Amino acid sequence: MKITFLGSGTSQGVPVIACNCDVCKSNDANDKRLRASILVETEEHTIVIDAGPDFRQQMLRENVQKLDAVLFTHEHKDHIAGLDDVRAFNFKFQKPMDIYGTSNVHEALKREFFYAFGDKSYPGLPLLHLVEIKNKSFSIEDILFLPMEVMHHKMPVFGYRIKNFAYITDAKTISSIEKQKLHNLDYLVLNALRNEKHISHFNLDEALELIKELNPKRAYLTHISHLLGKHAEVQSSLPPNVFLAHDGLCFEI
Repeated sequence: MKITFLGSGTSQGVPVIACNCDVCKSNDANDKRLRASILVETEEHTIVIDAGPDFRQQMLRENVQKLDAVLFTHEHKDHIAGLDDVRAFNFKFQKPMDIYGTSNVHEALKREFFYAFGDKSYPGLPLLHLVEIKNKSFSIEDILFLPMEVMHHKMPVFGYRIKNFAYITDAKTISSIEKQKLHNLDYLVLNALRNEKHISHFNLDEALELIKELNPKRAYLTHISHLLGKHAEVQSSLPPNVFLAHDGLCFEI
């Protein structure tokens, strides 16, 4: 199974519009971050976790020819805004796209993409088949997912475990019960927004503390803002088993 980081940035992306800081002006490709999302691929199936505003660009960059489903972590705009562009896969394969999320996610999608759920249909609408998930294991095609509920300030957000890999974004706190789902990991992906504390995201120190507690063999930091610093400089300060993710990074699990 292959994991690809489609985006590793926070809601504004990096560079930030109208910002002239050193990170936003950096020439290092690793400092160019689209909104957070990953691609999960097996030999036969392809799934995206989150489809934010950069979804179209990400699909083109990675030359994704087939997509079986979109799985959402939560309903914030930077994670759902690109969903309309699944139309390309609707047209190619002549069927609706399976959309997995909680009831809160589905209600948000019905508001944001109301035209896809109305009584009137016309050519060119995205075709979406909503599949509700709860905090228990489920399968999409040949991939088994174990959700874990984390808190994004006061908003419940799902992270997901697949085999020995876990993906968590937009987290500030994780209960002891949910942490039990994160033991014995080979790979952990965790959000680390910036150096200063934030009301709804782990900062770098908090992310590193949790990584030390969970002790995965390897950890990647994502959902990164320009306030964290330049990729190369931050990477040089991290523990040996912790890495800053970057757009296009991929590995096998």
